[in-house]
Amino acid sequence: MQVILLERVEKLGQMGDEVKVKDGFARNFLLPKKKALRANKANREYFASQKAQLEARNLEQKKEAEQVGAKLEGKSFMLIRQAGDRGQLYGSVSPRDISMAITDGGVSVARGQVALDSAIKTIGLFKVSVVLHPEVRVSVTVNVARSEDEAERQARGEDVLAEKTDEEEALANAEALFDEGAGPKEDEGEEAAEAE
Repeated sequence: MQVILLERVEKLGQMGDEVKVKDGFARNFLLPKKKALRANKANREYFASQKAQLEARNLEQKKEAEQVGAKLEGKSFMLIRQAGDRGQLYGSVSPRDISMAITDGGVSVARGQVALDSAIKTIGLFKVSVVLHPEVRVSVTVNVARSEDEAERQARGEDVLAEKTDEEEALANAEALFDEGAGPKEDEGEEAAEAE
């Protein structure tokens, strides 16, 4: 299907470009979200008459997105999640979780604006892109940890997993040295005195 783009669409084209796309992509995404019009004579004339207004509105939205992007660029957001000993999360961090954390931080972001390439399934620091406008993309850091203390240590650059596993290994080695019931025993004389 031939469509006329009403805004820049990544990997497709700029505003005003007439491109050929698959029918399903046009019907299910581009047309309902008002990102494109079907390429026919009436819509071409409509676009030509509205082009100046569309460009002005696009420029205004881009400026607003750049202002928000300046506030958001490089910020870090903390997410506390339950995880196993090796840092594997019980579940995963979704775009919705990240957008809620950013919104709680003072900037309203929809979950569709969070560009997450793959699910976050471990604790750690992750760079995530936020698309505020088709031409404005900012990067934020998501700090996924088991506690606030652990998140602060991760932010300083400490490897919380390596430290934790060393402690666990030391504890396991100490437990292996002492069998159950091992250790100092009470003298039989003291037990007899206590019985009387």
